Amino acid sequence: MLVSRASFSLITFGLLMTFGQVSPASAFDINAGVTKESGPFDLFKFGFKAYKNGQKKDAVEAYRYAAEKGHTGSRWALANMYAFGDGVAQNDYEAFKIYNEIASQGVEPGSEDTGFFVNALLSLADYYRHGIPGSPVKVDLSQARQLYFQVASTFGVAEAQFQLAQMMLAGEGGGRNVQQAKKWLNQARKGGHAGAMAVFGNILFQEGQSVRGLAFMTAALDRCTSKDCSWMQQLQEDAFSLTTEQDRRSAIVLAQQFDQDDAE
Repeated sequence: MLVSRASFSLITFGLLMTFGQVSPASAFDINAGVTKESGPFDLFKFGFKAYKNGQKKDAVEAYRYAAEKGHTGSRWALANMYAFGDGVAQNDYEAFKIYNEIASQGVEPGSEDTGFFVNALLSLADYYRHGIPGSPVKVDLSQARQLYFQVASTFGVAEAQFQLAQMMLAGEGGGRNVQQAKKWLNQARKGGHAGAMAVFGNILFQEGQSVRGLAFMTAALDRCTSKDCSWMQQLQEDAFSLTTEQDRRSAIVLAQQFDQDDAE
């Protein structure tokens, strides 16, 4: 659930900014001023603070009560805990069901629940792409591709654009379409997605744009995360070995120009 984990970090950061510094949480009982009869947002805040303090049993309980009252953020938090086995036994099918509830309820334009909704769609796409062993959720590449397209086009999320392009290049869930894949990769790399920049550069290189393609692959290495650097580096090194010394020098200069443009 790599996609969900990335979204989880972004949304958690936003919650921290909203609630400020986390203070020690009391046990989930009447002494804390929060009970199962409390309002959904109060339960959510309690659950979030309990989670950040390592009191995950209390967090799960609070999130469940808030989720039963229709609180989207609590549903999302609970789904992530099941997806990652965080404070509860890992259960991807249970996570899938909760993400599906969030996706099914939709979201109003500009709603504060938009981040949760988008995360749920990305998580569902990932589950459909790989399936959940031992559950009714089987691999459905067409559904995965459709969900990535929805997030990529409606919300402009770079990760969705990248994953959609990858499926288009592989012909997963539909026909292979290199030109459409390039369009989505170009949008994603403009959004700062290092993987999209590397793959976009590789396509340009294969099409004969050696200098520009190698420059994108080289620039991507300055932006990659540790888990992705190895495959990007392999792409860049393979291309590097096939070019002339002059093209290599030109590509390095162009890659530096990309870095300067992004910094401005």
